[in-house]
Amino acid sequence: MAASSETPLEPFLRGTTSKNTRGLLRVIILCTIAAAAVSARLFSVIRFESIIHEFDPWFNFRATKYLVKHGFYSFWDWFDDRTWHPLGRVTGGTLYPGLMVTSGVIYHVLRLLSLPVDIRNICVLLAPAFSGLTALAMYLLTSEMSTSPSAGLLAAAFMGIAPGYISRSVAGSYDNEAIAIFLLVFTFYLWIKAVKVGSVMWGALAALFYGYMVSAWGGYVFITNLIPLHVFVLILMGRYSSRVYIAYSTWYALGTLASMQVPFVGFLPIRSSDHMAALGIFGLLQLVGFFDFLRNQLPGKQFQTLLVALGGTIFAVMFLGLIGLTVSGVIAPWSGRFYSLWDTGYAKIHIPIIASVSEHQPTAWPAFFFDLNLLIWLFPAGVYMCFRNLRDEHVFVVIYAVLASYFAGVMVRLMLTLTPIVCCSAALALSHVLDTFLTVKSPPEPFDTNGSAKPPSATPSFPASLNLGKSVRQPVVGIYSLVSKSTITSLVTGFLVLFVAHCTWVTSNAYSSPSVVLASRLPDGSQHIIDDYREAYYWLRQNTPQDAKIMSWWDYGYQIGGMADRPTLVDNNTWNNTHIATVGKAMSSREEVSYPILRQHDVDYVLVVFGGLLGYSGDDINKFLWMVRIAEGIWPEEVKERSFFTERGEYRVDEGATATMKNSLMYKMSYHNFAQLFPPGQAQDRVRGAKIPSANTELNTLEEAFTSEQWIIRIYKVKDLDNVGRDHASAAAFEKGHKKKGRKGAKRGARVLREE
Repeated sequence: MAASSETPLEPFLRGTTSKNTRGLLRVIILCTIAAAAVSARLFSVIRFESIIHEFDPWFNFRATKYLVKHGFYSFWDWFDDRTWHPLGRVTGGTLYPGLMVTSGVIYHVLRLLSLPVDIRNICVLLAPAFSGLTALAMYLLTSEMSTSPSAGLLAAAFMGIAPGYISRSVAGSYDNEAIAIFLLVFTFYLWIKAVKVGSVMWGALAALFYGYMVSAWGGYVFITNLIPLHVFVLILMGRYSSRVYIAYSTWYALGTLASMQVPFVGFLPIRSSDHMAALGIFGLLQLVGFFDFLRNQLPGKQFQTLLVALGGTIFAVMFLGLIGLTVSGVIAPWSGRFYSLWDTGYAKIHIPIIASVSEHQPTAWPAFFFDLNLLIWLFPAGVYMCFRNLRDEHVFVVIYAVLASYFAGVMVRLMLTLTPIVCCSAALALSHVLDTFLTVKSPPEPFDTNGSAKPPSATPSFPASLNLGKSVRQPVVGIYSLVSKSTITSLVTGFLVLFVAHCTWVTSNAYSSPSVVLASRLPDGSQHIIDDYREAYYWLRQNTPQDAKIMSWWDYGYQIGGMADRPTLVDNNTWNNTHIATVGKAMSSREEVSYPILRQHDVDYVLVVFGGLLGYSGDDINKFLWMVRIAEGIWPEEVKERSFFTERGEYRVDEGATATMKNSLMYKMSYHNFAQLFPPGQAQDRVRGAKIPSANTELNTLEEAFTSEQWIIRIYKVKDLDNVGRDHASAAAFEKGHKKKGRKGAKRGARVLREE
């Protein structure tokens, strides 16, 4: 036999080279996934233009421009007197600044590198850029759950293109979630790493990114309660260890200090019920650590006696102290948003302004399949696999999956927090299937001395790596056969291709249309852009004084401030329910009641959204009942929702509408001069499918100033007192009635006008 020329070092070098090749290939795949995640979110820029979407992003964009122009400290102390007129808003202390600061840092870094990118483009592209980082964070998190490298790669790919995440991270969606989901996933990765290693460094890193998360999004409360719950469950399972103690103590101490640096949060971590679970588990962990130390120092019976006596006393004192501080008001009670998560009807009864937001509604079942598609089927299988091993990190996945599933069913918006754990669990399940069929080795099949195979019952079990030479032949049935492997691989590939096609379609058609720019199809199939919003806001910017006060429903406040640059009465911050209710009362009342309200608040123009001509369903008439409900919560004797329904309980806008509905300011502004667009008797509201009365709705205290091309935006100018009546005497009478408090004075002034 010829001597082998292979040196002893060559097998080792081959192994190292193979390992490096796999590592390089993994890096290339991750970079490709990140690029795909960014590219999938650019449909809105390609189909429309580089523009800020929706409502909240317009305030974030305006605040970012202020930060870049005036600096960080001026931004911190910014009092915005152009919102919530005449109250104003202490902006620096009532927002989460993480999003704006991140964009500002990127802006200044690029300028230092001689890349003068406009701040608008940075804001538009920030969410797609962070989506690539989120995919990488998901790879790291899932890799901690499984030894299979394919699990992390699949999770990263799922996270990159899942519609449940894309819905809040397309280009132009400049909202807090643009960076918050990355911080959520990466903080969880650092926490799992800290628990597995028991390192102060990993715990400190988790606290650092938790503090960043607190500065970026109010959803940080989810982390604040999920991590303590994980530790509590580990203690109940008897899995307390020094690793858990070090990780949680480091995270809680440093994370709480970091979160308290955000002015909007302040002392809430030690004075709010939303944070008491984290504080309670921190105290409990100290007790458990103390008694664990005593158990090693004392005999068994003495330790049990001390545990019952001392442990029970300390727990009772802490519990009673918590109750006492809550009752006395030192610790703030649970917020209305918290109660609405557990009771779906709570907000509608007690806080209608929360229930009026579409993303706060319960999630319909089809939404899960629309936003998650294939992943929703793999999700339970992945959670089941975690139960099979149930290490500390798997306990975290199970807890996260249960809580996020419930919350996503209660509120549409929380589908965003469910998507990461669904991607992680689905990747665990699918990678297990692929590893089973693609990497499993066929067992040997021994032969007897005559060359014939032994019966299956007599076949011994051999290691797969055992070399039996010519006495082994591959079986042709079972999961080891080429047919089984090819079939499973083809099916999985087909499902993944369909998943990618679904994600691409949903992204391009459902989640890439900015609300300020609408698109429709002409009969020839070409796209027609409906730009009524920007047309109206630009008209306000060019044709009204800079200090002209605009009243609209709160949905449009941020857009008016961002695009029209005009002072508004209410906006999407919704911090003052009474002020919003005042606008609702003005919209739902007769002119003689509404006009004094407009004069009292120095309103110059009133803006309403009307979709009856075009068929645009998101107009103010469809939102009108929420205005009535919010106003009724403050003035139940003056505004009654029941008066807007017919005797049969119908909400109508045609001839059968109630007198209260027809006389309301909202109805008159929406349908003013609308019937003149149609032949007599044929005026049709295309949203509600109702015929509108031919008689025109007359306005006495307002005059039409602007109506957009498709009639989506209608703007009315509030008349001066001299123009309301026929002469100065009548105007004085109206002013006299206006100055009197309450509805009685307004009626008296209006009666004088009618008599003259």
